[in-house]
Amino acid sequence: MSHEHSATRRVGQVKEVTSLSNPIVKDIKALADKKHRDETKSFMAEGLKLVIDALELGFEIRTLVYAKNVKEKPQVVQCATKTVARGGLVLEVSEKVLSSITRRDNPQMVVGIFTQRWTPLRDLKPKTGETYVALDRVRDPGNLGTIIRTADAAGASGVILVGEATDPFSMETVRATMGSVFAMPLVKTNVADFLAWKKTAGVEVVATHLAGAVDYRTIDYRKKPVVLLMGNEQSGLPDELARAADALARIPQAGRADSLNLAIATGVMLFEARRHLLTLEARA
Repeated sequence: MSHEHSATRRVGQVKEVTSLSNPIVKDIKALADKKHRDETKSFMAEGLKLVIDALELGFEIRTLVYAKNVKEKPQVVQCATKTVARGGLVLEVSEKVLSSITRRDNPQMVVGIFTQRWTPLRDLKPKTGETYVALDRVRDPGNLGTIIRTADAAGASGVILVGEATDPFSMETVRATMGSVFAMPLVKTNVADFLAWKKTAGVEVVATHLAGAVDYRTIDYRKKPVVLLMGNEQSGLPDELARAADALARIPQAGRADSLNLAIATGVMLFEARRHLLTLEARA
């Protein structure tokens, strides 16, 4: 898992672990902490579906953990074979160990530890028909996970995190993405670099904003690649970012609620921005 173990383990080894104090288990449990995720550049994904998705999308697997009672399942065997072939470690554990790793009473039976994957901002070369979501200091893991999942569903090309954002590789966010964290390119940047990139990327930045904004349905999303710029949950967009937008959009609302949840607002904007590109037949 971490560098201490990688030097000593034999590739192709399946280890049986029943003790909560096993150093590898302790290492995996430490991934609940962002500092440890950052240091090891790794993260945890729970559930067979997510592990299969990650392996199919070429994520580097470091450790596969599964409960003893599912070891005969063909898909679990397949995942274990792939893990071993790619130089990863396979752990067969008791349900008690799995519960302590996932911090759940009824844990998923399969967990994978993967290497984080980030896309540098300079590598984004937006093309016509592409849509990106840029989030200013997104704070809530559930919101971020839902936005990544929704961006994937809408056919967006990437999610850009501007400023101090919550970690897309936290357990809570990964859960909320339902596997889309593996499919969606993720970028982290600061305001200055985002604004510099915007000048040369040939994009239309549409920001949601309460002041001086037009109905989001009246904007032309067809002429250039679109970046939907969404403000922080509490404070909205800072002036510096709002001023740099090509259009300021607002979602008309009725009723007593005075605002929309960030993930919902982003979903509404995404499906409008991509309305001309989405058909029911488009999905293979």
